[in-house]
Amino acid sequence: MRLRRVQHAFDDPGYVFELKHDGFRAVLYVEDGQCWLVSRNQKNLKFESLKKALSGLPVKSAVLDGEVICLDNKGVSRFNALLERKVEPIFYTFDLLWLDGEDLRKLPLIVRKGRLQRLIESSGIRRILYAQHVEGRGKELFKEICRRDLEGMVAKRKQGIYKDDGDGWLKIKNPKYSQAEGRHELLTRKKPV
Repeated sequence: MRLRRVQHAFDDPGYVFELKHDGFRAVLYVEDGQCWLVSRNQKNLKFESLKKALSGLPVKSAVLDGEVICLDNKGVSRFNALLERKVEPIFYTFDLLWLDGEDLRKLPLIVRKGRLQRLIESSGIRRILYAQHVEGRGKELFKEICRRDLEGMVAKRKQGIYKDDGDGWLKIKNPKYSQAEGRHELLTRKKPV
């Protein structure tokens, strides 16, 4: 699912709103104790210690959508720490697409998130984080995100299926996000992943 940018936060009872962390978007594939992290550009991400930890998910096979991030001691994602490999990354997961032979993409998002939350809670793995959400009240959440200098939020239809049809997920970015300053120069100097 691609993110389409919109300028303003909104309230809508048909949506859930999640914090947008600052990291590398990735799809996690787990099968028979093996693990792969694949970027949106179909590149294998080389976070070996993270993949080793995630391979312990209690599944035969699973596909999860998420973001590889590094958190500081206040729980704020730090993109530079991820690029510079200064902190062990975690996987911030917000969707469950496949579980033990069952394709979940046609189920409503809110159902997929419920199953994902149960899977993460039962796993006992400390390097995977379930994306909490707020239902309906995007303006209030966005105001708090900006106050705390976080990247932004993502709005998703509660009943939406996982299909990239242009009507999918919306991102609302904090226009004053301090970590965005100098980002272009940083990325042109370093080769991420």
